[in-house]
Amino acid sequence: QVQLVESGGGLVQAGGSLRLSCAASGRTFSTYSMGWFCRAPGKEREFVAKFMWSSGSTHYADSVLGRFTISRDNVKDTVYLQMNSLKPEDTAVYYCNAVTSGTNYWGKGTLVTVSS
Repeated sequence: QVQLVESGGGLVQAGGSLRLSCAASGRTFSTYSMGWFCRAPGKEREFVAKFMWSSGSTHYADSVLGRFTISRDNVKDTVYLQMNSLKPEDTAVYYCNAVTSGTNYWGKGTLVTVSS
């Protein structure tokens, strides 16, 4: 089992920045990837960014490319999402995701609200 705890959400004005954190605990030794998804009001959950644990490569949704940056701390088993130039349409609950031993794990989510 893997437990994921997100933090860092909040209310920010358009153009502002936030940094989300996701700390993993439990059986993390075989992590394949960690990343972020979001669910905006009335929409399906969608991919935001992910970090491939072994290669160190990163992947982003087109909508956040150039504005968001995903990074990790190997020692702390933590992944971060630096969100810059935020837009009202970024308003969503952001969920941390980890793929470990072929299983998807999810955090409970953290709310990001961007005001115009």
